[in-house]
Amino acid sequence: MLACNGVPEHVGAVAASDIAEEFTHRPWHQNVQSTWDGSRLLLQADNDYDSDGSALADEFSDAIAACIADGFNGSITVESVTALAGA
Repeated sequence: MLACNGVPEHVGAVAASDIAEEFTHRPWHQNVQSTWDGSRLLLQADNDYDSDGSALADEFSDAIAACIADGFNGSITVESVTALAGA
């Protein structure tokens, strides 16, 4: 799971929805869930190549930039990574 802190509250919920839609164009990530918890954007996804979450974090950053028009001072952290069975 990835988390992005510093997102302005007034755009968080819409951004979560927009980011989920953005990831439909990235089929190498499966079971994508993008949510707003009231203070952070959260992203979960499955893939078979990103053992430390860094590639997903890079794409999350790109999606945030594409979906939130106004810049903000935020940061993305890798909260957890779980290896998939058979991966």
